[in-house]
Amino acid sequence: MRALTYQGSHDVRVETVPDPVLQAPDDVILKITATAICGSDLHLYRGKVPAMKSGDILGHEFMGIVVDAGREVTRIKKGDRVVVPFTISCGDCFFCNKQLFSACETTNPNRGAIVNKKDIRPGAAMFGYTHLYGGIP
Repeated sequence: MRALTYQGSHDVRVETVPDPVLQAPDDVILKITATAICGSDLHLYRGKVPAMKSGDILGHEFMGIVVDAGREVTRIKKGDRVVVPFTISCGDCFFCNKQLFSACETTNPNRGAIVNKKDIRPGAAMFGYTHLYGGIP
């Protein structure tokens, strides 16, 4: 597939990258039909957000058509059109149960923007953003 990739400050390129595959039973694969940029994309482009790596796939505000879904996906099916928020949330943790999805406790395996050593969980992972927020393509 083709994707916008980060190569460094002021250097992004459309490149061929491996097609996505289902990795978990609640995963969904979309064919992206529309996307947009926002101010946070410009921060990445300018190299102002740490933890970006050469080759990272950018893009976190998009919509598309479901082309595949894991066996635990029950609310959408192949062919459905969906709009996707930039945060990745589990839907089951303390914060998700309070509808505070951007504070999801389970989706970001990294430290987020937390710079001290306190035992504080980072915010939710985000699609197409820095490794501070999961580095999820």
